[in-house]
Amino acid sequence: MDVLPLLLLVAGSTAVAGAARRTAVPAPLILVTAGLIVSYIPGVPAYTLDPEVVLPMVLPPLLHMAAMDSSYLDLRAQLRSVALLSVGYTLFATLVVGWAVHLIVPDLPLTAALVLGAVVAPPDAVAATAVARRVGLPSRITTILQGESLVNDATAITAYRVAVAAAVGESAGLLHAGAEFLVASLGGVAVGLVLMVPLHWLRTHLREPLFKNTLSLLIPFAAYALAEYAGGSGVLAVVVVALYLGHHSWQVDFATRLQEDAVWKMVAFVLESAVFALIGLQLPLVVGGLGDYHVGQVLWYAVAVFLVVVATRFVWTYPAVYLPRLASRRIRAREPDPTWKGPFVVAWAGMRGVVSLTIAFSIPHAVHEGGPFPYRNLILFLTFTTVIGTLVVQGLTLPALIRLLRLPRRDVRAETLLEAQAQNAASEAAERRLDALLADPRNALPQPLADRLRSVLERRRNAVWERLGTVNLQTGESVDDTYRRLARSMIASEREVFVALRDRRHIDDEMLRDLLRRLDLEEAAAYREEG
Repeated sequence: MDVLPLLLLVAGSTAVAGAARRTAVPAPLILVTAGLIVSYIPGVPAYTLDPEVVLPMVLPPLLHMAAMDSSYLDLRAQLRSVALLSVGYTLFATLVVGWAVHLIVPDLPLTAALVLGAVVAPPDAVAATAVARRVGLPSRITTILQGESLVNDATAITAYRVAVAAAVGESAGLLHAGAEFLVASLGGVAVGLVLMVPLHWLRTHLREPLFKNTLSLLIPFAAYALAEYAGGSGVLAVVVVALYLGHHSWQVDFATRLQEDAVWKMVAFVLESAVFALIGLQLPLVVGGLGDYHVGQVLWYAVAVFLVVVATRFVWTYPAVYLPRLASRRIRAREPDPTWKGPFVVAWAGMRGVVSLTIAFSIPHAVHEGGPFPYRNLILFLTFTTVIGTLVVQGLTLPALIRLLRLPRRDVRAETLLEAQAQNAASEAAERRLDALLADPRNALPQPLADRLRSVLERRRNAVWERLGTVNLQTGESVDDTYRRLARSMIASEREVFVALRDRRHIDDEMLRDLLRRLDLEEAAAYREEG
């Protein structure tokens, strides 16, 4: 196996993704564009998107990371909206897009058209949620987009398998399709429910943080593989386990959380960068398989499919928002009346991504009778153009659309006030606990050390309140910002002294590592408060 092309892919994609963070353009779009350009450079190796690798090896960790960062409570509060999009819309898009393509492309069998419908049905919310956070969209919209992306892959993969079974000649009637979808969904959820408690028990009872983080890296792959082996949805199993572990992550020790957070952010960054770059690198392979199609003909098909995909989401989103309100007095009483702007943003945020292209490349080459799968290369091309079209058109215009609609943004000051109140309540509880501990003779401390504990507690209590306070006119910093900057500067000075002492052989490298680790933990705490 030639490792150099893989190293070039990872290094190049991460470099492009890092540069993309300095721009207002969504990183997935820049990565896809870079992949397109690089694919036509002479001497660049031919990269292939192998679904046997991507689906079981790339999708589980990305879903795990997204679910761990999601809020179980927020998702439960928006369960109706998430379910209507992740299940209802995905199935609706499969049928509508499939039927439309069957009418648009001459002689394309309905079963093959439904395969394309299932492939392009699931939106990828990576770019959309990144934009939503950057422009400060209401948390409810961000939660809905996140929740949809966690579950819609399972719906689309199941619908795709049913459509492929019908296209290759297997029996796949409506009853069979419904039964397969039900079995896959319930099976995936069941496997996740069975695994989540034992895995959490292991995470809280293993003592070595390295073991815990090794377990953390294995969890999404194990959950996916076991669910698929049992005939269930591996995607749903991964999501169920990750939501439970994320909800209870506070029970894991701090060292594990610090390491786990850093490791998973790195893994997600590398994987997302590489797979979006791979989408662009697939273009020569996709175009080369079109055969005798005329350029104008395939471009018309591409534009028509793109328009149907975009329109289908609008057709579904508005009834999904307003019809439940019309049918239920309880919903009207419990939830505020939505404006047309929120559903519009949700509908426009339906960018497609790597999952669609990965599923497309897993389409079999032949049917049971031995002939080729009907219009396979055209389906690949239309999938590719739909992914690129949604990333370009919707990805580039989504930030401007959000600003144009003037949706209410998150109230940062109100959120900071809530944070300050929560910290104040926690500090009061900690202070009472400290008083009780110091009253016990077994916990006797010299007064300077006891005062130090109280000063640290007081620092945490005041830190959030200071963010609401006055700003230094010379530096533009709050008091808390200045405190953290000075603290980091002091830590840097200590670090230089420790290294100098090691270089003069007053301390050895083992002692240096211990001293630097203590400073690193203090600096990490300051950095996390700032970020």
